[in-house]
Amino acid sequence: MINKIWLIVGFSAQALFFGRWLVQWIITEKKKKSTIPVAFWYLSLVGGLMLLAYAIYRRDPVFILGQACGAVIYLRNLYYIQTHKNQTIPGE
Repeated sequence: MINKIWLIVGFSAQALFFGRWLVQWIITEKKKKSTIPVAFWYLSLVGGLMLLAYAIYRRDPVFILGQACGAVIYLRNLYYIQTHKNQTIPGE
């Protein structure tokens, strides 16, 4: 039973991780220019953390390191996005 739950977590995480590329592609096609929407980073973070949990369960050090590093990058991008939103630019 536990293995099935972890398989569901793993596949769900992969679906979220794939969803980020789908969102990015759709937005880019609508705007007709390469765009990375905020949803991309949230899907990256949630999918990455779920994959990290799965990697820890599987005890895969390569997978753990990769997902842990990715989570730091996703959080940093979300931090910059939030910081930029909170700044007011004179004249705008």
